[in-house]
Amino acid sequence: MKRPFFAVLGGMGTLATESYIRLVNHATHAHGDQDYLDYVVFNDASVPDRTAYIVGASDENPFPVIADDIEKATAMGASFIVLTCNTAHYFYDDFQRLTPVPILHMPRGAVNRMAQRYPKERFPRIGFLGTSGSRKSGVYARAATEAGYAFVEPTDDLQERITSLIYDDVKGSGELNQERYESVLRDMLDPAGPCACDALILGCTELSVLNEAFPMPQLPIIDAQAVLVEDTVARAKSLHRKVAAPHDGPQPFDA
Repeated sequence: MKRPFFAVLGGMGTLATESYIRLVNHATHAHGDQDYLDYVVFNDASVPDRTAYIVGASDENPFPVIADDIEKATAMGASFIVLTCNTAHYFYDDFQRLTPVPILHMPRGAVNRMAQRYPKERFPRIGFLGTSGSRKSGVYARAATEAGYAFVEPTDDLQERITSLIYDDVKGSGELNQERYESVLRDMLDPAGPCACDALILGCTELSVLNEAFPMPQLPIIDAQAVLVEDTVARAKSLHRKVAAPHDGPQPFDA
C-alpha cells in the first residue's frame, strides 16, 4: 500500500468485527473508491475465548494467537493497530510491549468520551456491561475510577442476562432481541434498582452489535466500539493528511 494503513485484530467475534468495519466505512463519508481508508483485517476466528481463559474455565490461552497477529501486522508496516475485543485488553500492556506500533486502547477511549459527554459531576455512577472476563480484568474499573467515577457492576442476575445477550444471541443464534437488550439497560439505569446507574458503558463488541441494531440515543450510553470507530477514522485521516500535505520543491510524477 502506498498510503498509511492500519491493522484490525478481529474475529473476536466475527459479527462484531463485521459491525466495526461497516461503521468505519460509513464514518469515512467516502464519495469514491479512493476516499475510503486503507486497512488490513485479521479476522482470526481461531482465537480461544478470552473470558473462559481469564476466569479459569479454560486452559486455552488466547495471548499467543493474538500476539502472532500483532507481529504480522508490525511486519507488514501498519501505522497503528486496532484491537476490536474489549476482553482482550486484559493483555493490552503485554501486547504493546511486542511492537513499536501503537495499539488503540478501547476502554480508555470509551471512558474519555464518557467524561466529555457525561461528566462525573452530573453522572457520578457509571454502570458497566460486558463479559465476566472484562469485569475480572478490571480494565474498565481502573479507567473509570481514575477518571473520578463510581464504577458500578451489574448484579449476578443482570450479569447472567448480559452474558446471555452476548453468547446466546449475538455469538450464538444471531437473533437479536430488542426487548431483552433494552430491559437490561433500563434495569441498570433504574434509580430505584440495585445498580441505580447514571450512565452506562457498553464494554463488549457484541453489545455494540445490539446497539447498532437498536440505537437508543435517548439513554445515557457510551458504546466503546462506536468510540473506537471515531478514534480510528480520526487517526487514519490525520495520517493521510500528513502524507498528502505539499512538500517543498517539485513533486515527482507518479505514472
